[in-house]
Order: sequence, then structure tokens, then C-alpha cells
Amino acid sequence: MVTELSEDIIKWIEEHRNDDTTKLRLSCRKKDDASIYEYAIMQIECRKKTVKKLHNTLKSPHFIFPTTLSAEQCTSDDLAEFHSTLIKEGETILDMTSGLGIDAFHLAQKAKHVTAIDLNEDVAQALSINATALNVTNFTGINTDSVEYLKNSTEHFDTIFIDPARRGDGGKRLFALSDCQPNVVELLDLIKQHCNKLIVKASPMLDATQVLRELPDTTDLYAIGTRQECKELVAVIDFNNHKEAPTLHCITEQSDFTYTHETEMNSTALYGNISEDMYIYEPYPAVMKMQPSKTLSQQYNAIKLHQHTHLYASAQIIADFPGVCYKIERIYPFSSRTIKEITKDYPRANVAVRNFILSADELRKRLKIKDDNRYRLYGVTVANGDRLLIISTPI
Repeated sequence: MVTELSEDIIKWIEEHRNDDTTKLRLSCRKKDDASIYEYAIMQIECRKKTVKKLHNTLKSPHFIFPTTLSAEQCTSDDLAEFHSTLIKEGETILDMTSGLGIDAFHLAQKAKHVTAIDLNEDVAQALSINATALNVTNFTGINTDSVEYLKNSTEHFDTIFIDPARRGDGGKRLFALSDCQPNVVELLDLIKQHCNKLIVKASPMLDATQVLRELPDTTDLYAIGTRQECKELVAVIDFNNHKEAPTLHCITEQSDFTYTHETEMNSTALYGNISEDMYIYEPYPAVMKMQPSKTLSQQYNAIKLHQHTHLYASAQIIADFPGVCYKIERIYPFSSRTIKEITKDYPRANVAVRNFILSADELRKRLKIKDDNRYRLYGVTVANGDRLLIISTPI
């Protein structure tokens, strides 16, 4: 059952928003209108799950969640706001896989009109309810198969937005766009007939190089994330403005690093010795996803530890490096003797490995140390093939 929230239910949700929902269900089970309260309790649970992710959307007390899955899979307000920067004012938009509609509603803030499609009847019904709740008037929600919709339509849009389903049967994770549904790779010719530009939101689990192979006409590819993780890949294909090579963007809250494959191919990484009192740089996960390794080294005049070790070092602090910076305190050769010494001198540290013979968990067990943010211990292989353990402190 998907329905608008009455003022009485909205008030009840607000009064009980911090309650234990298990106890709340038991107390409401014998009510004559128990199904209404079950629906309201689901709203409380979904709001709790998404309170940070949908910090703007949930300012509307009338906004509803048609299913708990909608709350789990929806785009955050921040990412949806970024997606809206990829379109121009006054465009017509088709969202082929709208889900809860967070992307569609943010796109509508700039668009002339947004058509949003979802295959699930309840989810599609919620789109219209939520458009009213958010005062979005340039919006149409449709319950249908978006591929069939395109096949039977002559309508043309400025931009089509698609977020293919990322899991297979039984929750299996998928790692190629061609394995997702709908299969945007197979649908490219059909989509091209109906728009000037395509925006594909993709899983951060996908390999960026594979995305470019599957979508060879990509004009811009974005890796978007935080200091801790890459949140998503977004491919943009502008059918009217072909590029010989895409522009690659690594975007975090702190920086926007942009380069091209040509830049990477023509750059030369710097290799050399590292020493104590130098600074070590770990690129943000969104940057690591794209792997502009030679470009980073040359542009920031930073030593790359090894061809396959994606860490950098410099004698100076690099203010605008797109990553986190640590000061090297000690450097140990990797051996049984130094493991005992580290365990004695540094019983607590965060452990990470790059191009190393042990995983982080394996190294942590060998060292017998506990996590602690005061120190960062890297197990690495450097350019001459030596394996080192580097103790560093955050800047």
C-alpha cells in the first residue's frame, strides 16, 4: 500500500521518530487500522536509515518511502546535486530507472521537464506523491518498462539519465555495465535515437577502463567520492560533441583533479629513494579508481614509490595534492627482526599495504598490533624491489 501521509500520521511519525520500532509494532498490532501504522513505522525506519543521505529531501514531512529497498538503494542528496550540474538549464530529461526519484527531483530544479520511469508500480506511484510533497511541478512519473517506452516512443529528450541495477540473482555483485539491467551497452543505439546526451550512473565497483571500453564514445568520466571511499562512476556521452579521448575527473569533497589519457601517456613518473622526515601521499579513493599515476607524479613533482605502488613521496608538503598526507617517522626493511622492533615501538597503528606480499590483515596479525589513528603503517614495495614498512603520522 502506497499512500499520501495524512497530517495526523505525519504528527504521529514525528512524535515517535526516535522510538524503538520493534516495540512500536507490538503496540500498534491490535489497532483497527494496524496497516496504516505499519506503513508509518516503515517511514520512521526509512527516515532513520537515510537521515544523513537525504538531509535536504527529508525536510519535507510529506515525503514517503514506498519500500525499505528504496531507502537502501537511493542516491544521496549530495550526489544527486552533482548529477544536476551535468545538465543545462531548461533541458528535457528522461530518467529511465528513477527508483525513489532523488536524482529526478534534483534534475528538475534545472530542467524544463523531467519524465521519470520505474517498473515497480508502488515506486512509480510514490514518484507522483513525492513530486507534490517537494513542490516539483515540472515532473511526470510513469509506471512502465523504460526500454519498451523508448521503443514505442518518438519523443526526443535533451538528456537521458540511467542508473542500471547493479546486482544479479541472489544479490550477486556485478562488475561490468553489460551485466547490469537494463543493459545500457546494448541499448546505446536505441538511446541515441532519443537524446542528445546520455548520463550513466555506475557502481564504484566497476573498473574505469572497462567502462570506457564498453562506452567508447564517453566524453567525460567522473569518479566521485570522499576521503574514505569512491561512491560512484558517472559516464557522460554527448552524442553531438564527439571527443577523440574522454576527460577524466576525480572529484572529492576536497578537490577536483582532471586529466586525460593523453596526459597520462605523455607523462613520466619520478622514481627515487625515500627517507625519514619526507612526506608520503595517498591519493583519495576516487583518484585511485582512475589511476592517473604518472600524471600525479609529474604534475606534483612527487616520487612514485614503485610502478605498481600507488603512493607518492616528497621532501615538501604539497598543499593541493588530491589525497591525504602523512609525515614519515621511521622506515624499516621488512624482516622478522624489524617486525619485533615495530611491535615494541609501535604497538598501535592503522595498517595498510600497497603492492605488498601480505594483505593488511595478514600484516597486522604478523605485527600483533591494534588499530590506532595516531600512526599509519604502510607495507610497500619500492622501485628497487625492496619491501619496506613505513611508520607515518597524519598531517
